[in-house]
Amino acid sequence: MTARKGFGVRRVWWLMVAIVAAAGMAGFFLWRPAGGSASDAAYRLAAVERGPITASVRATGTLNPVTTVLVGSQLSGQVVEILADYNTPVKEGQVVARLYSEQIKARRDAALADLAQARADRDTKQAQIEKARAMLQRAEAVAADVAAQRDRAQAQLLDAQRNFDRQTELVARAAATQNALDQAKTQLDVQKATLASAQAQIASSKAEAEGLRADLALAEAGLKSAEALILQREAKLRDIEIDLARTEIRSPVDGVVVKRDIELGQTVAASLSAPTLFTIAQDLREIDIYANIDEADVGRLKPGQPVSFTVNAYPNRTFAGTVRMVRLGAQTVQNVVTYTAVIGVQNTDLSLLPGMTANLQIVTDERDDVLRVPNAALRFRPAGTVAAAARSAAADGADAPQRRRGGTRAAADPGMEGRVYRLVNGAPELVPLRIGVTDGDYTEVLRGSLKEGDTVIVGGGARSGPQDDDRQRPSPRPRPPRMF
Repeated sequence: MTARKGFGVRRVWWLMVAIVAAAGMAGFFLWRPAGGSASDAAYRLAAVERGPITASVRATGTLNPVTTVLVGSQLSGQVVEILADYNTPVKEGQVVARLYSEQIKARRDAALADLAQARADRDTKQAQIEKARAMLQRAEAVAADVAAQRDRAQAQLLDAQRNFDRQTELVARAAATQNALDQAKTQLDVQKATLASAQAQIASSKAEAEGLRADLALAEAGLKSAEALILQREAKLRDIEIDLARTEIRSPVDGVVVKRDIELGQTVAASLSAPTLFTIAQDLREIDIYANIDEADVGRLKPGQPVSFTVNAYPNRTFAGTVRMVRLGAQTVQNVVTYTAVIGVQNTDLSLLPGMTANLQIVTDERDDVLRVPNAALRFRPAGTVAAAARSAAADGADAPQRRRGGTRAAADPGMEGRVYRLVNGAPELVPLRIGVTDGDYTEVLRGSLKEGDTVIVGGGARSGPQDDDRQRPSPRPRPPRMF
């Protein structure tokens, strides 16, 4: 009884093994790939074709006004009036705010009074000068009259001297009386006294004229001092008027207020630096984008290149711009070097606002109707080429002197080296190329043995390393089972 039961268990076990084996063989025949040898499905192919290629650089940037003016206050005071707010269009010279100005007006009035007094003092000094000049002219006229009297006295003295000499001679010859001689002597003495008096008057007139000249010079100096005081008080008045004008905060440009940093009644303190009251963007119909360009791409950017971009506010709209410049100053953040490219944009409908983020595509090169290959073909390497590539690199290093000697010809050849593989008799065959610009999907073929319509390998086969284009592609779906 026990033997019969053991035999039954073994029979059931062998039956289960046979069923599993039969199911495995059926699955193999049902699900194995159909169609030809393994080499037929080992590679994926793509055709070499002609078409356009547009090389571009993608970047992000921020929209900024072409000119942003920070309007501040050079004067401390309390804000008593605000005449502009966010998004307010303003003109050059327009008053956008006012500070308290009564104290400055009082200082201005005092300065005006001081200036008027200084001008009155100047007029007084001017009158004194005129008076001193008149007195000097009168003294000079008196001196001239006295000089004339002196000359007349000298003439009369000479005449009296001649008469005295003649009478003396006549008396000596008894031809004249003693009385005539005495009269001649008296007349001579009188003329001498008259001449001495005239000379004394001349000296007095000269002294008086010198004194009047000194008074005139003093009055003229006083006039110059008065005029200097006027200039000083005029300058003080202008300084006060400048402060008074600064109580009115004006827009320096035509634009729109994008930010306001003051409130009514706020006290502005400008003792150390000019505080910013408003931020005004000049003419938002033209706007700039500051884009961060990686150092690997900055050499491809040139002024005048076309740019297309989108903003999050208008996801279905594409805007256009032009590269204006690439700033030379680099920025390094976490060992990443970037440069700032400035893109000019016409914002005629004012739909673009400062601060928006732009997703840019900068066209660096364009080709029309050129021979092109898929980039996957340039990346593809068949199995077993890793070691061959290492040997090729070593050979290239050994041949470096010959390449340097022949560098002139190589430098004249545009583009760069590339390689693709085409399928010949079921096996990959290397095709060296000279390639040009790329748009990320296709690359221009400048020189090589490929022609339009040829097929190249873009993937598949045994995985030989990270060069295989299939490293990130999902495995192909299995074919449906064949029916027998």
